[in-house]
Amino acid sequence: MNENVSLAGQAITLIHGGQVRTRSALTAELGVSRATAGAVTGRLRELGLIEVEAGPGGGAHGRPSHRLLIDPGGPAVIAAQIHPDGYEVALVGLGGRISQAERVHAEMSADPARALAPLAADAARLLRASGRRCAGAALAVASAVSSPGGDAVGALYLGWPPNAPVRDLFARCLEEQSVDAPGCVAVNDINAAALAEHRHGAGAGASVLLMVATGHRGVGGALVLGGTLFTGSGGFGMEAGHVAVDPDGRPCPCGNRGCLSVETDGGRFLEAAGRQPSPGSPDLDQAIAVLRDSYDSDPAVRAAAAGLAGYLGLGLAGLVNVLNPDRILLGGLHRYLLESEPRLLRETIAERSPWNRGAEIPVRATTLDHATLIGAAELAWQPVLDNPEALDDPAGR
Repeated sequence: MNENVSLAGQAITLIHGGQVRTRSALTAELGVSRATAGAVTGRLRELGLIEVEAGPGGGAHGRPSHRLLIDPGGPAVIAAQIHPDGYEVALVGLGGRISQAERVHAEMSADPARALAPLAADAARLLRASGRRCAGAALAVASAVSSPGGDAVGALYLGWPPNAPVRDLFARCLEEQSVDAPGCVAVNDINAAALAEHRHGAGAGASVLLMVATGHRGVGGALVLGGTLFTGSGGFGMEAGHVAVDPDGRPCPCGNRGCLSVETDGGRFLEAAGRQPSPGSPDLDQAIAVLRDSYDSDPAVRAAAAGLAGYLGLGLAGLVNVLNPDRILLGGLHRYLLESEPRLLRETIAERSPWNRGAEIPVRATTLDHATLIGAAELAWQPVLDNPEALDDPAGR
């Protein structure tokens, strides 16, 4: 039984990650007989996780091989993200596939329970409309999140009290909506995005993946080591947004000065470019639009981009010196700074790294839409990926 569960977990993980697409490929990857592979895939089909279709070619000696497809009507997890400008909610299937998503622009309550209630209500509505089974739930928050407690330790831009128990609050809100989610997790938003990029996007194959990105306010960072998120001893690791790049810089909500969060986020870019944010639209969206649309035509925008890129390069160089990553990903506004100022960013990283080692590290833009939701969903899916039989025994998860 334990061997079969282990094989089933390995099999669904490979299918989920797009690493195998046929039963013959799965047989080879697992190193088992065709009969064993057939039994494993049959069980995954019984659990509603995959579809098995006969397909031409792909088998040994020219035999037809069955295609292994994720069941589009199978179980889904609830993924939600909350930030200062509103929230997003989605149902996410295996393979990082978002089937339904809603984005709401709204002012968030300073009471976390009241802020999370509409997320749960929208999630319940999406789930009922889909007719799919709920395999779990995850909440991504613009805050450091304690592990294993699931508390938002310092939601600086949401105005919540320290150590808000957001995981438990979200689970309670889902229960009030009669949603049976077997397990609920909470995660920092940039951590979630980095995990998604590593499994399904621009970070695939990296051994030591560093990601730095703007959120709706401020800047966050994440580190994926050997496929696993590094979160430190209590969940507070990789707060890259609070790396200081100017000791005489702007005051940061964390209490320091000149942090990446206040020197390189969307609000700072708009200010440096001489643009006043318009009400009714997130500063981050406006900053990206200004950078993309006006960089070539407006000297003030070019100067603002160069200033932010210089600070960002300093921060990245410091992180490179400590972490020695083999790939760097930039997200949010930073993704578009890389498009506009690639030479300045890369030269700064190289110049500030010992022995010019920073020059060797690929710096790439993130590629996934809804990366934070997909990454949060990865954590909700993980118990099923470890043991698909958990779907038949949620209490054992």
